[in-house]
Amino acid sequence: MTNRREFLKRTAAASAVAFSPSYIMGKKPVKPVTKTASSIESYTVSMRSAMQIPVITPRTITIPDTAGFKVLKGDFHMHTLFSDGQVMPADRVNEAVQNGLDVIAITDHIEVRPFFSNVGRWRMTDEKGGNFNISYETAKPEAEKKKLLLIPGTEITKFQMPPGHFNALFTQDATLIAKADTWQKMLEVAADQGCFLIWNHPGWQAPQNGGIEKGAPLRFTDAHEDVRKRGWMHGIEIFNSTECYPIVSDWCNERDLAIFANSDIHASELNHYGIQNPARPITLVLAKERSVESVREALFAKRTIAWAANMIWGRDPWLPKLFKASVMMKTITPGTIELTNISSLPITVSIGGGAVQLNQNIAQMVYRAEGVKKLTVLNWMIGTNRQLEIPLK
Repeated sequence: MTNRREFLKRTAAASAVAFSPSYIMGKKPVKPVTKTASSIESYTVSMRSAMQIPVITPRTITIPDTAGFKVLKGDFHMHTLFSDGQVMPADRVNEAVQNGLDVIAITDHIEVRPFFSNVGRWRMTDEKGGNFNISYETAKPEAEKKKLLLIPGTEITKFQMPPGHFNALFTQDATLIAKADTWQKMLEVAADQGCFLIWNHPGWQAPQNGGIEKGAPLRFTDAHEDVRKRGWMHGIEIFNSTECYPIVSDWCNERDLAIFANSDIHASELNHYGIQNPARPITLVLAKERSVESVREALFAKRTIAWAANMIWGRDPWLPKLFKASVMMKTITPGTIELTNISSLPITVSIGGGAVQLNQNIAQMVYRAEGVKKLTVLNWMIGTNRQLEIPLK
């Protein structure tokens, strides 16, 4: 029978083999390890490779300068644990960097803060709990470290339609907005602070939470028209989360409003869209330079384009200008045109024939039907049922 001392020797030797770096990496050691219990060395072993943990590099989104402007990638509707989201503000910063974004706004709800109470770390009665700028203040150091543009903002969250929900961007003090006693006063205070105001998810079907009735048509109500005329509305979301509201394109054209594609994300990016999903909503901003002030100027100038679900929605003249900057065109014969998409944007075209998807940085021949004088971009929309058309010579 093996005595206790012999048993300990064998156990120690087996352990030394099992946890040797070469064994963990799937390689056989050149020589078996036969250290005794008293002579085993102490060291730390990295298990990352054995656990097959992927190394994720930030997504690269290539979009050329357009009409003298830089095209910044943004998301202006996000939530954290400081309202009803599921991650901290710094997590939103890191997710945005991983997705290749340049600018974000964390817009936590004013009226919906389920993780705050009269007890605990985030008490409503203490200085932090009563501070509606806390998401921005918490995220700012991480944003500066990662060189991400961070816009201060909040969401005015009313439970009836109209008015529904509005995002206020470039807030000076969201707490002052929160203290207003009516939704009209909240919008007025935000406007007085110089905020850019977005009507969120106008087609969201949630009558108890500020959305429309189930099955009801989307309407630009008299109340919303009054809000716009007072200068309390500057843009509308055409994409929100996983929803699209095509009629918003016509509203923005008719009323000179900026168009947005925002995530309205509450869960983690991984749980909502997956890793670097190329179809997640992104708002393209044509800015003079990469700065918060330039983003502000561009939004008020309505130089925005909405991108989600492999579709692009925008207004004239910016949508055609973006296409011309993104696609190199060369006439080969009267019936053949060579097109090269030099951007990361999804582009599918037709010149009177079949649909051709333009893959990035690949020259592709597109056949032109006789007599056709326009190139149609099938997945770029400039209005409801209106695809972008580019005149041809």
